[in-house]
Amino acid sequence: MKHFCVIALLWVALPVVCRGQAEPPSAPIPSAAAAPLSVDEAVAEARQANPEIRVAVRRLSLAQMKTATARSLDDPMFEVRDWSTPLRQPWDLNQAQLMFMVQQTIPKRQKRDLRAKLAGDDVGVAADELEALRQEVDADVRKACADLMRYADEIKLHDRQSALLKEALAAALAEYTTGKVPQADVLRAQMALTRLNEHLIELEEERDTARAQLNTLLGRAPNQPVEIAGTYATPAPLPSIEELERVAIEHRPELSGLRKQVALSRDQGQLARLAMKPDFTLGAGYMVMPTGSASRNAYMAEASMNLPWLNRERHEGEAKQADAATDVASAELEARTSAVFSEIRQAQIAVLNAEKRTKLYRDTLLPQADAAFKAAVAAYKNNRAEFQNLIESQNLLLDIQTAFYKSSATADAAIAQLERAIGAPLSTEPGTERTSK
Repeated sequence: MKHFCVIALLWVALPVVCRGQAEPPSAPIPSAAAAPLSVDEAVAEARQANPEIRVAVRRLSLAQMKTATARSLDDPMFEVRDWSTPLRQPWDLNQAQLMFMVQQTIPKRQKRDLRAKLAGDDVGVAADELEALRQEVDADVRKACADLMRYADEIKLHDRQSALLKEALAAALAEYTTGKVPQADVLRAQMALTRLNEHLIELEEERDTARAQLNTLLGRAPNQPVEIAGTYATPAPLPSIEELERVAIEHRPELSGLRKQVALSRDQGQLARLAMKPDFTLGAGYMVMPTGSASRNAYMAEASMNLPWLNRERHEGEAKQADAATDVASAELEARTSAVFSEIRQAQIAVLNAEKRTKLYRDTLLPQADAAFKAAVAAYKNNRAEFQNLIESQNLLLDIQTAFYKSSATADAAIAQLERAIGAPLSTEPGTERTSK
């Protein structure tokens, strides 16, 4: 009978893998260099420190500042005129008429009100752009967090399996020297350990890449340590596609921004048509008459207006341009709405399929792989199977456990993408807690 030392070591892996189906792996002790962040804390930090969001916040502040001056009048004009100065004595101002005048152009109140409304429309568009960027960053942060939790789970699983294989290899080498196990068993154990180490290198590379991406989203240095502690969320039953589309119409900031852009274009058209109405300029001045005049001090008042109907072609062209811009914005709104509905459907499909895969791994494949591994252990113990069968069963169990973690993270990312598509959160229930390190 083949020596059972290798099997005893591998058998220890069974409770660890089985517990992964029903309870979380033990959370690692947080390192002093990086206190763990929850997913919500990471999202909140990104909303405050993300460089792109900070730029969008400044754009919004700039748009808000413009509203304070939108109804302002043009600058007043000050004018000085010198009349009837003798050419032979240009320095003799006593023989000249001097006038000092102040002028102010006063546009119609409707024009000023529309300018203020246009500034307000710009603020609304900038606010929707900011909210759209925040939601995009939220989704990216949540996906990065889910990836980090998955990589942490997979690395811990590989560490456990690697430790067990190292002990099994040492025991197999000891038994090989006494002739109790064939050399092929030792070589297979060495190959399994090497493949595990190769996979671990790939996982660490993917984890470091995800950390760099998350740090960038958080406004941190890419190489800064970051650790995520959170849970894979299990969503409540999804609403119907009609309900999801209704929520998107109400809450998706891109659609709201395009609706405001349509209103902005209409207001610009209305302002272009109001340009056909004249603006009035009022002026008042003080005059100093030449020496010897009956009255050396006098005043002057004047009123003038522009004649926009003499430049009708220009103003009508501007109005037509504004109407065309309204049509373009309306078409963009229609196209974007269709694209959003497509995003919602694709995200809904991704969530449903991820849930199905996760349920399949948890309820069917993991128990089957566990049973197959136990059967392989029993067969090898009774000298009815080769060591190769045992290694294959162990690798199968490892692959399925890894796929289970991946499907759980994919479900989290799909939920985040669906929430991004509708512009509002879905109700969720807490799932299995995970901690990345």
